[in-house]
Amino acid sequence: MKGSVKKSIVTRVRLAFLGVTLFSGAVAWKISHIQYQEGAKWRALEQERRISYQPVPATRGNIYSDNESIMATSLPFYRVAWDPAVVDDQVFKANVDSLAWHLAHFFQDRSVGEYSRKLQDARKDGARYIRLNSRQINFQEKKELATWPIFRAKRKGGVIFEKVDKRFRPFGGLAQRTVGFVNEDKNGAGLEVTFQQKLAGKPGEALFERVPGGFKPVYDGTEIKPQPGYDVKTTLDINLQDGAEDALYKALVANDAKYGCVILMEVKTGEIKAVANLGKAEDGTYKEDYNYAFADQGRTEPGSTFKLASMTAVFEADPNLQLDDKVDTGPGRMFIGGAVKTDSHANGRITVQQVFEKSSNIGVARLVQEHFAGNPTQYTDYLKKFGLDKPLGFQMSGEALPYVKDPKDRSWSRTSLSTMAIGYELKLAPLQTLAFYNAVANGGVKVAPMIVKEIKQADQVVEHFDTQVLNPKICSDATLRKLHAMLEGVVLEGTAKAIRPKDYSIAGKTGTAWKFKNGRYTKTYSTSFCGFFPADKPKYSCIVVIDSPSKGRIYGGDVAAPVFRDVADRCMARDQASQRPMLARVPARRTPVPLVRAGLQQEIALVCDRIGLPGQTHATGGEEWVRATAAADTAFVARTVSLRPDASVAHPGRMPDVRGLTLRDALFLLENRGLKVQASGSGRVREQSVAPGDFAKRGLLVGLVLAPTAAPTAAPLALPAPVHTEVAENTLLIPAEMPSHVKATKPSAPVKSVAKPTTAKVKAATAKPATPAAKPAPAALAKASAKAVKKPASPSAKEKSAKPKKPATDNKADSRTTQRTSAPTSAPSAGKIVAKPSKRA
Repeated sequence: MKGSVKKSIVTRVRLAFLGVTLFSGAVAWKISHIQYQEGAKWRALEQERRISYQPVPATRGNIYSDNESIMATSLPFYRVAWDPAVVDDQVFKANVDSLAWHLAHFFQDRSVGEYSRKLQDARKDGARYIRLNSRQINFQEKKELATWPIFRAKRKGGVIFEKVDKRFRPFGGLAQRTVGFVNEDKNGAGLEVTFQQKLAGKPGEALFERVPGGFKPVYDGTEIKPQPGYDVKTTLDINLQDGAEDALYKALVANDAKYGCVILMEVKTGEIKAVANLGKAEDGTYKEDYNYAFADQGRTEPGSTFKLASMTAVFEADPNLQLDDKVDTGPGRMFIGGAVKTDSHANGRITVQQVFEKSSNIGVARLVQEHFAGNPTQYTDYLKKFGLDKPLGFQMSGEALPYVKDPKDRSWSRTSLSTMAIGYELKLAPLQTLAFYNAVANGGVKVAPMIVKEIKQADQVVEHFDTQVLNPKICSDATLRKLHAMLEGVVLEGTAKAIRPKDYSIAGKTGTAWKFKNGRYTKTYSTSFCGFFPADKPKYSCIVVIDSPSKGRIYGGDVAAPVFRDVADRCMARDQASQRPMLARVPARRTPVPLVRAGLQQEIALVCDRIGLPGQTHATGGEEWVRATAAADTAFVARTVSLRPDASVAHPGRMPDVRGLTLRDALFLLENRGLKVQASGSGRVREQSVAPGDFAKRGLLVGLVLAPTAAPTAAPLALPAPVHTEVAENTLLIPAEMPSHVKATKPSAPVKSVAKPTTAKVKAATAKPATPAAKPAPAALAKASAKAVKKPASPSAKEKSAKPKKPATDNKADSRTTQRTSAPTSAPSAGKIVAKPSKRA
């Protein structure tokens, strides 16, 4: 019994040992099979998983304004990573501390010791990729990092700069919502998401190796470069956009409104020049948070601005209706079409023109009810003909669908016709309302609003967008004339007369609509103003919507219309063609042209070019200092300037000719030669105490007499003569407003000079006669003026009784070495100063 048990146990042990042996053999066989027979297969699979092709994003295209100012662009930034394995041991040991010092002082997030340990630990662990810092650096910082120890060895340094494009807007938040954005999930708003496929470009491919810590790029020459995205050129004008946002922001703050929008569009082309959207944030500030101009949240009941469409339908249905026909609006409250309609004021019996100017709800509702009560479908058919029931096909995604009620709708009721007539029971986005007003301004041609003009690749135009006509004629010319008259009347005599400009005309319509909330109309309002300008030759159309003003002003004429006027003023100020009629009303006058004497060649040439003076404005030899020829004295008549090199400046040690120079230029020349200067008077240098070309030692005192270069532009007066010489003919002193044929003549009686006059006396005599007896005979200009008006000029009683005054001689000294006195008391090389006739060199 015991033997059989023992035998059974031994048998089991043997079987177990055999099983273990067989299993171990199978494992060994499998290992051998994988290692030797399938080794190549698994090594290839591991290599495939470790190294793979990954997409490389393309550089996103730019978004430009109408003059190709950049509104959005992509700037390169870089993440800094490092591969410690490629660095030589000797280079690493010698420079690791220095590299750690640079990293600590640049990023300023860790100490030098912490960066040193991080670098050494990564090398000991055999890491092939570590990110040194999460901060992204710009291109200039990248160039700086590339010069650091270890990194400067290029590929042997192991540094890896991973490019990351960031979207940048040079104009900040200007047109922020219109430009838009795209997030990581490819969702967003504005132009960025609408033209995503164009802007994004085509991504490339590159080989990346998966290493501990991330993916490391492998440069093996098989990379496929990404193709940059196309550029989008918009129709937006940066200056007008800034003006629209500024005007809207001020109005929102002043009225504590909920949100607002402004759209400015060219009448003929439909190009949008500005679109501003500002909404009130939780913190009370206003930001571009939504496209109220054309998206769903901006779609509201338009209110009184819709009355233009109603009146257009009435005039089309009844061409015989005239603007001076009478409409009874009663005491301001009337039952029409099953509902009570009210006006803000009792208007009584008024004309059709006044119905529109005063924005009478009763008047418009009565006209629509009388013409379409028997067939309301005819009214809605007109609205559909105007295109108010269809979207505009705007280039940006997200346009709201307009809602215009139809008699076939289940919601149509007996009151719908008269209610729709004044802008309720229908919904339009501001852009859709503006498109209709723009059609009225454009001779009945309705064009699609456009905000993108071109798709470009560098300087090559890939796709061009032309103006699209939606309806070649929305109504008859007779109706258009009536509409224009009514729209102009609103600004001249109606609800918007507060914004009537003086220099141009505006045509438009105010709007004030109750807000529909929780199934009923509440006493919160949406205010608006829509129109175009100039009214006689429309160039721009514009709409302003300000929602829920809360500081007492609730009407469109008080809230939205001033914003329209502000935007219109900015447009007209920048439009030269529109300013021509204003300039034509200004009396014709000769434009004074500054007299050109002498100075820096570059400065004179710049001034002459800017004011449009033709002629030779550059010296031929590249000289720095130049002088005008004698012909330049009559530049305001001939309007030409000819310059020649100033030879006197080129001789060091000799006195330069500073006559005709400004005091600043004269000081520059003289003080740089070590000369001291005393100056009297104002204007340009008339006389100098040291003759040009004389030897001038350092420290020499030079006296300068300054005088104005032109006569004042007031009424011409007789010129007093200096006491030491005759009054010579001086055509330079003819005012620019006088006709060029008027000539000055010499006086009949010369005045004798006084012996050895000082410059102070010369100046005093030039400014005012010393005594009544010293008054000269009528001078040249007085005679010329007398001929022009056929009446002799006589001095006033005050001038006759004026007492003689002594010239002031106590002027304070200049802050520099120049001393402003009445005249230099002595001149080492000139002896005395003699005033010459006013003939300029």
